[in-house]
Amino acid sequence: MGADSINFDAMRLSTLIVIMAFAVADAPAQEAKANHPLRFTDVARPRPGEWPTYHGNLSGNRFSPLDQINAKTIQSLAPKWMFTIQGAPRALQTTPVVVDGVMYVTSVNEAFALDAGSGRRIWHYSRPRTPGLAGDAASGINRGVAALGDRVFMVTDNAHVIALHRDTGELLWDVEMADSRQNYGATGAPLVVNDLVIAGVSGGDEGVRGFLDAYRASTGERVWRFWTVPAPGEHGAETWIGRAIEHGCAATWLTGTYDPESRLLYWPTGNPCPDYNGDERKGDNLYSSSVLALDADTGRLQWHYQFTPHDLHDWDANQTPMLVDRRFHGEPGRLLVQGNRNGFFYVLDRQTGKVLLAEPFVTNVTWASRIGGDGRPVLMTDIEPTREGQRACPAVAGATNWPSTAFSPVTGFFYLFAEESCAIYTKNDQQWEAGKSFYGGVPRRVPGTSASGRALKALDIQTGKTAWEIQVGGGILGSGLMATAGGLVFYGADEGFVAADASNGKRLWQFNTNQSWRAGPMTYAVDGNQYVAVAGGSNIFAFSLR
Repeated sequence: MGADSINFDAMRLSTLIVIMAFAVADAPAQEAKANHPLRFTDVARPRPGEWPTYHGNLSGNRFSPLDQINAKTIQSLAPKWMFTIQGAPRALQTTPVVVDGVMYVTSVNEAFALDAGSGRRIWHYSRPRTPGLAGDAASGINRGVAALGDRVFMVTDNAHVIALHRDTGELLWDVEMADSRQNYGATGAPLVVNDLVIAGVSGGDEGVRGFLDAYRASTGERVWRFWTVPAPGEHGAETWIGRAIEHGCAATWLTGTYDPESRLLYWPTGNPCPDYNGDERKGDNLYSSSVLALDADTGRLQWHYQFTPHDLHDWDANQTPMLVDRRFHGEPGRLLVQGNRNGFFYVLDRQTGKVLLAEPFVTNVTWASRIGGDGRPVLMTDIEPTREGQRACPAVAGATNWPSTAFSPVTGFFYLFAEESCAIYTKNDQQWEAGKSFYGGVPRRVPGTSASGRALKALDIQTGKTAWEIQVGGGILGSGLMATAGGLVFYGADEGFVAADASNGKRLWQFNTNQSWRAGPMTYAVDGNQYVAVAGGSNIFAFSLR
């Protein structure tokens, strides 16, 4: 069956599903299903067919061993059900979590438990949105839940972490991470590590002082906090020369990863503030635009690597710090890999933070000629923002951004969305104010360039070189990626929801939804049947084989 007939069938089916979806959304909650307590060992080594975390697994590779849906069967993939979150403020960014046949999805300040086989609502928790917030928290972003024991955990727009009972949605505890009146918010999916719930904060363009928190899953008691901007007089404060340290940002809003063997937690951090004016923050500005390796039990820093010291272009490091166990250049490797917003692809030794490889994955990189042997970028001239405006590449959205990347141990390829772009960066003397952003300047696209073009790239992690790439519709602030043992890569684009061959990028299947994509796909199994699910617009779509 050709692609055109697949799309035609999908469009006819989607009309029927839209009608069904409103009945599902409005249906009364089912009697709660009694679930087995989820042990951390089942999060660290997911049971067959489950997707128990934001990334699917603690490594962050967004790879599933399920292979029922593959290159031979993909033509029979069809929509199974759709669930609409009515009143969702914008395109959903949630990645569904599936445990014991129940799917958990979120919008801002609300969570749903759904029957993963039918999409029928089991329970719904909600609380009002918080007025007067700044930045991403005000726009209604929430990326999902973490699950452990008999509960699920999520953050709220005003920087709280809450625990809900998995069977009923009952609120079990609620703790405030920070005062939202000081521009704090929260948008990311938490991560569970042993008996702890790890959560970060948003506000990384609004002048917050970033931190990462760990809470006891049973009680909500805070166990540790790691500040990503040191206080004056603390170690690292010497890398902030000027007044900006008081509102230095380095927010922690994207979900990190964890290595159970070393018990190290890896978390990315955001840009320093003000974003484009470094006059009052001279120095490297630790620990902004970095990845942190923390002792998961205590929160103590074991090592850090700063991708962009003294970042002046808003190239935060909030891209997944993916953990890969694979031979590297002939030697056994325990690796951390990341495609960074600054345009370089990195391979680090995740035990030490040593840079093993750093290669640009786009052509338009004008801020650094290379990454030196010491891991520091070799800077080029005339790249800093000026009052008149200075051209630099990549543009402010980056060569890539936060949407999920993927790695397939079958192909050995790292998959990401990339964009060739440049911007004119200007700076100004803006001062911090509560309730307002703290950019210290304004970027604008170079005339004649567009933010709509992007490519899906497969990078060879041994070299950082592009093995293949295909042009896809939409900008890099779109869907995420997922790879499967069925030899497929799934993603959302202007052309719809797509499955491509993981070995060469050939498009094998697509489903037109006319939705905005801001979320990563995932896959799971119920009663022996594999499903693929993704949030598009205000809907959760689930597909399975006919």
